[in-house]
Amino acid sequence: MGVENKLMKLLLHTCCAPCSVYCIDSLRNEGIEPTVYWFNPNIHPYMEYKARRDCLKEYTKSINVEAIFEENYGLREFCKNTVNSLDTRCKDYCYPVRLEQTAKYAKENGYTHFSTTLLVSPYQNHEALIEVANFMAKKYGVEFLYRDFRVGFREGQAKARELGLYMQKYCGCVFSEEDRYQKKIEKDKIKADSCNG
Repeated sequence: MGVENKLMKLLLHTCCAPCSVYCIDSLRNEGIEPTVYWFNPNIHPYMEYKARRDCLKEYTKSINVEAIFEENYGLREFCKNTVNSLDTRCKDYCYPVRLEQTAKYAKENGYTHFSTTLLVSPYQNHEALIEVANFMAKKYGVEFLYRDFRVGFREGQAKARELGLYMQKYCGCVFSEEDRYQKKIEKDKIKADSCNG
């Protein structure tokens, strides 16, 4: 197991620094040295995209992890591809677009495996992530390394706070930000309706 892990060349799709903390720590504890891969064209608006990317750059430097950053702020492409499936956008677009690019890059650049830090979040659709990742693994002929990182979510978040990492308030896309404020939006509407009535 230890020798296999040392021979593994893992490309770890990474959505942000806080989510990477536990994933990287636990992989290193297994003797697996990941290469972080930033490709997140679903994160909006641009200043949010930039804040997450720049924080991850600083964090990976600080812990001496190799990192690759693919620049693609894809707001227009995201809107075109999700406009008719807003409620299923994660499974239909956000997971596939990121995991396909990760699997493709892994295959083309000599990685033996790929995985994603999205697996750390209890707020993500874990089963859909596994399904999409397995599909991309078959499509590109590269192994998907599955780990249920959710067991370390709180630990990783606590460490990220201690380190002063940028902690985002929503998943990534503009519609997930809307979801975050849904109760407030509804309260404001009720308040406005009662004032107008």
